[in-house]
Amino acid sequence: MASVAFLGLGVMGYPMAGHLRNKGGHSVTVYNRTAAKAEQWVAQHGGKLAVTPAEAAEGKDFVFSCVGNDDDLRSVTIGAKGAFAAMKNGSVFIDNTTASAEVARELADAAQKAGFSFLDAPVSGGQAGAENGVLTVMVGGDQAAFDKAKPVIDAFARMVGLMGPSGAGQLTKMINQITIAGLVQGLAEGIHFGKKAGLDIEKVIEVISKGAAGSWQMENRHKTMNAGKYDFGFAVDWMRKDLGICLDEADRNGARLPVTALVDQFYKDVQAMGGKRWDTSSLLARLEK
Repeated sequence: MASVAFLGLGVMGYPMAGHLRNKGGHSVTVYNRTAAKAEQWVAQHGGKLAVTPAEAAEGKDFVFSCVGNDDDLRSVTIGAKGAFAAMKNGSVFIDNTTASAEVARELADAAQKAGFSFLDAPVSGGQAGAENGVLTVMVGGDQAAFDKAKPVIDAFARMVGLMGPSGAGQLTKMINQITIAGLVQGLAEGIHFGKKAGLDIEKVIEVISKGAAGSWQMENRHKTMNAGKYDFGFAVDWMRKDLGICLDEADRNGARLPVTALVDQFYKDVQAMGGKRWDTSSLLARLEK
């Protein structure tokens, strides 16, 4: 049993911290910006509540974070009463936020100077993956820290991979989001085309999902898309945040992402339709408006 802290109890962090406590059997202290959420988690799972990130991190073997963006991450790590000031020597900080590779490298450098390790470890699998403890975790950092942290991360994951040095986890997550953006737009256009052609969408998907066109998105989202329901996963606002990170990184490294840039603008249209909190499959709604 390890001594663990978890910072950030949103739709992903709340169940992830729960798996660390219940499945992993670890001693878990939680911190959340809105204290009521942390109180709710402790009432449900046990463990302890901290009023600052530093208090949560003090004396812990492993500290996890899952917050909104680069600024939020800096706030809970190197900001006032941030966790980094309280991390013990030899401990590991594991960040599950989808953030920039730049901030990952910045914090890894700060951690190394302070005598502990930092792993950028964004996740894929959405809210359902978090709740079921079957997330995919893409990790950047050094091998020794990864080997130490992996048995703990396993509590909420079905796949954990070390992708390279600091920042490589975030870069891998960018590829994940780039790929999903194109897939969802293609699926939306396919369903839209099928409806216009007068085909039975369920019959179409039953056939093509078993061939080269098959994907997780097709298997898990075609029914709700066909029904015009978009409350089943990763929100458009969050996807635009992630695609913005991808496009900024592409500007730095010279990659050309024409489809990603186009789909990002399509999601902007969905936001303008009132779909900020619709799930990413709502690209179909834009085609059908």
